[in-house]
Amino acid sequence: MMNFIKDLLEVINGSAGKMNKSSLAKLVSERFSLTKDRSVYYNDEFAIRFSSSKSKSFSNTVLSLSNLHKFDELPFIVCLATPEKNYLMLANSTFLKKISHSSQELRIDNIRGSFNGSDIEKTFNGISNEPSNFDELFAIHKEIGFEGNLARLVSATNDIVASGRKFQPDSEELSNITNAVERSIDFSHSNDYLTLKKDLDERCNKYRNEILLASFIENVNLRGRLIEYLIAGNDDNVKQEIVKAIKDQSTKVKKFSTNNQLGDYLRNFDDFKTCTDIKTKVLVLNSNPKAYNIDKLLEFLSKEQSVFLFYFIGIEPDGIANQVLVSIFQKDLLKNTIVLKHWAGRNSRGVTQFKGETIRKLIKKPNNAIDLNNGNDFLENLLKL
Repeated sequence: MMNFIKDLLEVINGSAGKMNKSSLAKLVSERFSLTKDRSVYYNDEFAIRFSSSKSKSFSNTVLSLSNLHKFDELPFIVCLATPEKNYLMLANSTFLKKISHSSQELRIDNIRGSFNGSDIEKTFNGISNEPSNFDELFAIHKEIGFEGNLARLVSATNDIVASGRKFQPDSEELSNITNAVERSIDFSHSNDYLTLKKDLDERCNKYRNEILLASFIENVNLRGRLIEYLIAGNDDNVKQEIVKAIKDQSTKVKKFSTNNQLGDYLRNFDDFKTCTDIKTKVLVLNSNPKAYNIDKLLEFLSKEQSVFLFYFIGIEPDGIANQVLVSIFQKDLLKNTIVLKHWAGRNSRGVTQFKGETIRKLIKKPNNAIDLNNGNDFLENLLKL
């Protein structure tokens, strides 16, 4: 559990029915040495907003979206004070249904409006939004982030038809998808698998020191993009700029855009066309890495000879622990894939994440075992979404 939660719950529960919102905010602020920014109190571990209502159901305005943006990389907690009990819930952007108040001009390039208590998801992907699940929920949110939620909130708020689409395979494409698991098994037992692994390892080892330095960047999305580009990027000038920025501790690494494709590294062999997504896993951190967009995956697997893989780089404080190349259908990975369907919207099958502990185990003890039946069942379920 998050380090602060036990103590915070003790204060919140011990004050139930005894204090109004203002008195509770003052008590918590003093206990946890919080700084006040308008209606938000925060420190390095979390941010919290206090609200009040006569019951657990409340529709009060909580916060502006622009103000949430400032704190969305921290667990953002709403504390609802009622006459009998105090409630805590996460209100990071991932857990908002829409923006309600003064949001008519909300756009990707114009962050406007506020959200109400009724806009906060009480259950997310089958997980109840309560303190005992904050670790699991925030691990999901960290990998999506504010930018990953903004387009969804704009669409949900203004009832804009989403630009995405569900991939609808024809009979030939469906046959290729159906054979994808068997194709992956064949590839994992081939010399081409060994060649691809050696290729990626050499690319990783060339920037080993820079990857380790980049792993200390707190922004998980920026960290991942930098490392992925060092390994799979094509522009050597961009790579040198990244290397210089990482090595120069006085220079802040600038954010840069990358194409939003399924994977980072494409390599074709005589019998296989591979797409590999590169993921870094800082082994001491609890996180659920982003996996893939389901429709993009199905569209890729609908092509002949297609094989999709993940290249996981395990990073410890003193260096790279291991690099592992595994199929998307690796049995443990498959079992621990989180499908975020309802979050994604009407015109998409959704996106996926992996449970971080599974990645950690695979990095420590590589295992590329694939169960054909389980893999086929998984694909069939994705197609039905």
